[in-house]
Amino acid sequence: MPKTLPKLVDTAEVREVRETDPQIRLIDVRTPGEFVSSHIPGSYNVPLDLLREHRDELTAQHGDPVVLVCASGGRAEQARSLLETAGLERLSVLRGGITGWGREGGELNRGRGTWAMERQVRLAAGLLVLTGVVASIAYEPLKWIAGFVGAGLTFAAVTDTCAMSRVLGLLPHNRTPSTGRRSLLEALTGEEAATGK
Repeated sequence: MPKTLPKLVDTAEVREVRETDPQIRLIDVRTPGEFVSSHIPGSYNVPLDLLREHRDELTAQHGDPVVLVCASGGRAEQARSLLETAGLERLSVLRGGITGWGREGGELNRGRGTWAMERQVRLAAGLLVLTGVVASIAYEPLKWIAGFVGAGLTFAAVTDTCAMSRVLGLLPHNRTPSTGRRSLLEALTGEEAATGK
């Protein structure tokens, strides 16, 4: 009988279950670029934007446990809520995400992908603030760019959402290619997980 996982699992629990239950599916909901940059061996990339886009079509044809992974846990939690609403069961979130996995000695496959979304947000916000402050020397009202970014970051922290990451997710290097989207979803919902880990 497969072990039932709690809603939030840590690195040690995932390692233990992977040894005893080969049917467990690790689904990484980060962008394709982030996934290429680093991911847990044997995990599948099914980006959050793809899940949102196909939420009405999602039905699992299996009873395998699914552990959702992102950079730190926030996007994986969003994916869990979305998938539970769609009727999928046996969903868990990796506590601390890839960051926690690596910190706790978990193995990672590393490549040359894009920066993590959190790092992209910090760069974009920092550049906007810096530009606003420097440009306000020539035209004083531009200082409000910094205020706008600060308000957006405050709102993001309070609501645990991030409009800037949603916008950055639309950039080509963060998008899921239109070809192969169905096979990506199959890794989550198919009777057998798709190949191409």
